[in-house]
Amino acid sequence: MDWVLVYMLVGSITLLNLFQIMLPPRANAFSMDSAVYLAILFVYGINFVLQVLFIYSLVELCYKRKMSLWRHLFNFSIYCLMLSSAYYTFIIFKGDIGQLNVYNLFPYVSSLLVYFSINVALIVLFFYFQGGVFRGALDLGVLKEACVGYSVTLLLSLVLSILLDEEKYFGLFLFTILITILSFVFKKFLQLYQLVSDSANKDQLTGLYNHGFFKETLKEQFSDCKMLKQPLTLAFLDLDDFKKYNDRNGHLQGDRLLTFFGKLLQKAVEGTNFTAARYGGEEFAILMPNTAKEDAHAFLNRLRKEVNDTYFDGVEHIPYRCLSFSCGIAEMEKDMYESDELIHQADQALYYAKAQGKNNVQLYDKHNMCLDEIKFKQDLEALEQQVKFFLSKDVYTYRHSKRVFKYALEFGSRLGELTDHERQTLILGALIHDIGKIEVPRDILNKQGKLEKHEWEIVKKHVTWGREIIAAEKRFDDLLPLIELHHERYDGKGYPYGLKGEEIPKLARILCILDSFDAMTTERPYQPTKTFEEALEEIERCAGTQFDPVYAAKFVAFVREHYLPLAEMEQLN
Repeated sequence: MDWVLVYMLVGSITLLNLFQIMLPPRANAFSMDSAVYLAILFVYGINFVLQVLFIYSLVELCYKRKMSLWRHLFNFSIYCLMLSSAYYTFIIFKGDIGQLNVYNLFPYVSSLLVYFSINVALIVLFFYFQGGVFRGALDLGVLKEACVGYSVTLLLSLVLSILLDEEKYFGLFLFTILITILSFVFKKFLQLYQLVSDSANKDQLTGLYNHGFFKETLKEQFSDCKMLKQPLTLAFLDLDDFKKYNDRNGHLQGDRLLTFFGKLLQKAVEGTNFTAARYGGEEFAILMPNTAKEDAHAFLNRLRKEVNDTYFDGVEHIPYRCLSFSCGIAEMEKDMYESDELIHQADQALYYAKAQGKNNVQLYDKHNMCLDEIKFKQDLEALEQQVKFFLSKDVYTYRHSKRVFKYALEFGSRLGELTDHERQTLILGALIHDIGKIEVPRDILNKQGKLEKHEWEIVKKHVTWGREIIAAEKRFDDLLPLIELHHERYDGKGYPYGLKGEEIPKLARILCILDSFDAMTTERPYQPTKTFEEALEEIERCAGTQFDPVYAAKFVAFVREHYLPLAEMEQLN
C-alpha cells in the first residue's frame, strides 16, 4: 500500500467534511467526500477504499468526540454498505477497476444510482425507527437538490479518477484545494442570497416577515399539517386605537410604536416554531403549527397581559391608557380545503374581539359569528341580481338556481346541527352556486343532446369561473367552497380537485345532494326525468359514493315527509 496516498486521501476527506458546500434556498449542505470515495473505488478497488474509510472514521472519532459512538458506527456502516453495493454494481455492468473508460459511462452512472438510492433509503429508515417524521423524504424540492448534488459528485469523482491516474499526489492536492475554494465561494453566495431574501421577505419597519412571505408560509404549513393530520392555528392581532394614537402623536411616533410592538412579537416567538408577521398596517399575524387553539389562546392571552404592562410613550392618552391589542384565533378544521378559509375565520374572530370592547382574545366560534339578518337580506338581494343575468342567456340555469335555493332554505332550517351562520351560507351558496355558467358559451348551455368531451370539459370549468366571479367581493368569501366544490363526490371521483369524504366542506356536501336532486327531477333534453321517488332511490343508492351518507339519509327523509305527499296529491288531481 502507498501509505502517503492513504494519509493524503484521509486528509482530503477530512477537509471536505469541514468545508461543506452550502446550497440556497434551504441552506442544505453536502460534502464532496463521496466523490473521493467513488474515485478511489474506480481507480483502486473496494479493499483500498474500505481501508481509507476505516482510517478516516478513526480520525472523525477524535475530532467529533461529542457525537455518540453508535452514530459513528451507524455512519461507518452506511458508507460500507453504499460503497460495497456501488462496487459490485460497477463490476456487474462491466466496469474496469483502474482503467477509466470515458466511452462507456454506464457502469459509473449505475454505481452512483445504487450509492444514492441506498443512502436515501437508509436515512428514511433511520428516521422511521426513531419514531420521527422524515419530511425531507416527502419534499420533492429536497430530493431534486440531492439529485443535483449527486450528479455533481459523479462528475467530480470522474475528474479525480483522471487526476489520480495521471498525477497521483499533485492531482489529489489540486482537487482538494479546488473544492475547498468552492466551499468558500458557495458560502459567500448563500450569505448574499439570504441577505437579498431577507430584504424581500422582511417588513423593513418592524423586522417581522411581510405579508407575501407569510401567505406563502401559511400555504406550505397548511398543506403539510393537513397531510400529516397535525393541528395548525392562526392568530390575527390588531393594535387597539392605533389611529387615535397616530392622530395625537404623529405618524413618525406611530411608526416607532409599530417597530416597538414588532420587537415584542419577535421576542414572544423566540424558541418556538411560530411565524410572526406584519400582515398590513397595524395588523399582525402569528402562525402556530402543531398547536391547538386552546394552547394558542393561553399563549396570546399571556402576551396580551405582558403588552398591557409594557409602557410606551403616549399610550396614556388613548382609551385603555396602555398598549393593547385585540386578537382573533382560528384552528384548521378537517374539512377546510385551502388556507384562505383559515384566514377568513381568524379575521372573523378578530372582528368579534373588537366588537367585544377590544383588548381581548377570542377563539373563532361559528355559533357567535352568525350574520345579521339585515345584512343577510342585503346579500340575498345582491346575489339575486347576479342570478337574473341567466334570464337572457339560460333560463334553465336561472330556474334551477331558484329551486335549489328553495330546497336549501327549507332543508337547512330543519337541520338542527347547522348554526345560523351555516344555514345562511348554505342558502346564499345554493342561490349562486352555478354563477360560473355565465362564462359557458350559449350554444353549449342550450345544446339539444349529449355534450361532446371537449364541451363537457368547458362546462366543468364553471365552478372555477364562479369562484373567480364571487371572490371579487370579500363579503362573499364564505360562499367560495360551495361554488367551487359542489361537484366533488364523497368517493373522491368528482371535480375540480377530486376531494374525498370529509375533505369536502360540510355545506358543499349538502349542496351536492340538493343540486343533484333537482337535476334528476327536472326535464332536460338529453336525459330522462326522474320522479321524486326515483330520484330518492338514486340518492340512497349513491350514498357513500357520490353523496355524504349522513346528509343523504336526512334529505331523503325530509323529501318523503314534506314533498312526496304533495306530489301524490298532484298526480291524483
